[in-house]
Amino acid sequence: MAWQKNIGIAAAAAALLITSACSTVDNATSDTTPSTTVSAAPASASDVAFAQGMIPHHEQAVEMADLALDPRADASAQVKQLARQIKGAQDPEIEMMTQWLQQWGAPTEMPGTTGDLAGMDHSGHDMGGMTMSGMMTAEQMQDLHQATGATFNTMWLEMMIAHHEGAIAMAEQVKASSTDPAVTRLADEIIAAQRAEITTMRQDLK
Repeated sequence: MAWQKNIGIAAAAAALLITSACSTVDNATSDTTPSTTVSAAPASASDVAFAQGMIPHHEQAVEMADLALDPRADASAQVKQLARQIKGAQDPEIEMMTQWLQQWGAPTEMPGTTGDLAGMDHSGHDMGGMTMSGMMTAEQMQDLHQATGATFNTMWLEMMIAHHEGAIAMAEQVKASSTDPAVTRLADEIIAAQRAEITTMRQDLK
């Protein structure tokens, strides 16, 4: 009968809609799955050391960015723009690497270290198998804090270039040893972003 045929058509249409909706949800879930999810513990020693070293390294870069954004520094528009860019990129990376270490069951600080690593000189130091370079000393940070205007701009750019070069060296080092796709992906992103920023900063110094 006509009414039975209509019911059958309606049921088929509803089933199709449900199937389509389920497919959409599955695709959305797949597309939004974080690409930065690391492999389950145990992690390699080099991956752990990379995260433990890069966190304070990034924290110091963010501190330098905050100094540039402080009105007392009287920084140039170019330096402020770079500072916002660096802070916007590295704050989320700090959070991500902290989550990695928690997932791996590893401490956020390297064994044998205490206090604020960002305020200490670790240039060229071997930190648990990871060479940590480019960090500014407490004295350098204090000098930067006291500088203003053109002097601040020059100091900040020169210091941040050296800081970025250290981060790139660390990223290249972990790429050579890591087998975790998320770790190597972050290393690639750090290398690409910070090389581009170095090019910009060198141009600003001219």
